[in-house]
Amino acid sequence: MATEFSQKRGKHRDDNPLSSAVDFLLANARLVLGVGGAAVLGIATLAVKRLIDRATSPPDKDDVKAEQKSIEESWQELSLLKASTRPQPKQRKEDLSQLQPSSAQASPAPEPEPPRDTVALTLSKLSPNSQTPLCLTLQERLLMYYQHRVVVSESDITLAKQLAGDIAQELQNYLRSKFPELPFGALSPRSPLYDGLEAVAADHTCLFAPLVLEPNLWSFIPGEDTIANDPYYWVIRRTQLEYFPRGSSPWDRFVVGGYLSSSVLLEALRKVLVGSVNWPAIGSMLDCLIRPGVVSEELLLEVQHDQLELSIVIFPTAESEDRTLIAKPQEGLLENLWQQDFYQAEVSKLQELDSADLGARCHCLQLLQGICRHHPSLNKLNVNHLAQVILHLSEAETDWAEDSLADRFQQVIMELIGYLEEGSLPCYFNQRINLFSSLQEEEIDDMGFALYNAVMAPELLLS
Repeated sequence: MATEFSQKRGKHRDDNPLSSAVDFLLANARLVLGVGGAAVLGIATLAVKRLIDRATSPPDKDDVKAEQKSIEESWQELSLLKASTRPQPKQRKEDLSQLQPSSAQASPAPEPEPPRDTVALTLSKLSPNSQTPLCLTLQERLLMYYQHRVVVSESDITLAKQLAGDIAQELQNYLRSKFPELPFGALSPRSPLYDGLEAVAADHTCLFAPLVLEPNLWSFIPGEDTIANDPYYWVIRRTQLEYFPRGSSPWDRFVVGGYLSSSVLLEALRKVLVGSVNWPAIGSMLDCLIRPGVVSEELLLEVQHDQLELSIVIFPTAESEDRTLIAKPQEGLLENLWQQDFYQAEVSKLQELDSADLGARCHCLQLLQGICRHHPSLNKLNVNHLAQVILHLSEAETDWAEDSLADRFQQVIMELIGYLEEGSLPCYFNQRINLFSSLQEEEIDDMGFALYNAVMAPELLLS
C-alpha cells in the first residue's frame, strides 16, 4: 500500500525505471524490516523518488512551477527530511512551566513545581491568553492543540448529558406505555461524552435500549458459524420451538427465518420514533427542539438547544454473558445480524492501564479524535479504531508517562500506517475481526497518504 500512496505524488512514475526499482524495494521492505521499519522507509523513499522524478521526467506543460525547481531546492528537501526524522526531545513538565512570552523572560519569577498527576494540570500552564512562543516542540504543540481545539467545556458536557438523560427517560416511559408487552430494559447513554473522553464538541452520544430476552428461548451464534462467516457479527436464534411455539415470546414478532432480525426491529422502532412519539411536546418541556432523523439509516434524534446541537443514535441491544450485541446491520447478507460492540471494553481497558501507571493513553486518544474530526481524510477513523491501535501499542510500549506523550503520539501514527498498509486492523479482543472491513479501498489510501505526510511533518495534523 505504501507504493499506492507514493503514486499520488507524481504523474510520470510508472514510466521511470529508477522509480519502479524504488517501488519494488518499498513493496518488499516489510518482509525484512517489519511494519514500523517499512513505514519509515516509505517516508524516506517518497522524498528520494521525488528527486528521481524531477531529474528524469519531462517537464509538465500544465505546471510551470515544476520547471523552476532547482537542484538546490531538492537538496533542501532532503535536509528537511533528515531533520524531521530526528527523535524529539521529551518535554518535561518543568519545561512546560517555563512557556512564557519572550518579553517576559528577561526577569522570570520563580514558580512552584507543577503537580505530577495528570496532563490536564500540565495544560493549565499554557494559558490561552498568553503569547504563543515562536518555536515549540511537538510535545508543546500537542498540549496546546489539546487545550484549544480538543477540550470540551464542562458546561457543554453537563448540558448534553442532561438533555440525553431526559430524552432517554421520556422515550423509555413512552415505550413502556405504548408497548407494555415488550420488555425493554432501562435506556442508558453510552459514549465518550460519559467517559471523560469527548473531543472537540459535545455534539453526539448514543442510547442503548436493551432487550430483555428469555435465556431459555434464545441462543447467540457467532458469525463465523453462519453463512455470513464474519466474526464481527452474531445471530440470535429462536430455540425450544417444540416446547414453546412461536408467540410464546413477545420478541417472536421480529423473528425472520428462525432468527431475531435486527433490521425488522429497527424498522418497527423507526416508525414509532417518526410517527408516534410527540417530540414537539417533549422538546417544549425540555426547552429544546427534537426531530427524528427521517433519512438516516440509524435511529437518530437531532436535538437543537440554544447552547448546542446534539445528535443521539438509539441502538437496540442484546446482552449475553460478557458480550453486547447492537442492532447495527449492514447491507446484503448482514442485514439481519447483530454487531458485537467493544466500546465499553476498550474504555475500561484504557482507563485500567492509565490508572496502573498514571499514563496518558486516554489523553492521546482524545488528541487523535480531535485531529481526525478536523481532518477531511481521517474523519472515517472513529474512537473505536483509535482506541484499538493504542491498546495494541500498549502491549509493546509500556512508557506512557506524560512527558512521553509526543513519542507515543508519533508511534500511534506509525502503527496506523502499518495497519492501513495491510488493510486490516485486528480487534484487540478478537484477532479474527478486522475493524477496517467497512472502509473502502480509496478511503484507506487517502488515510495512509495523509498519515505518511504527517510522519515527515506532524504539525500538518495540528494546523
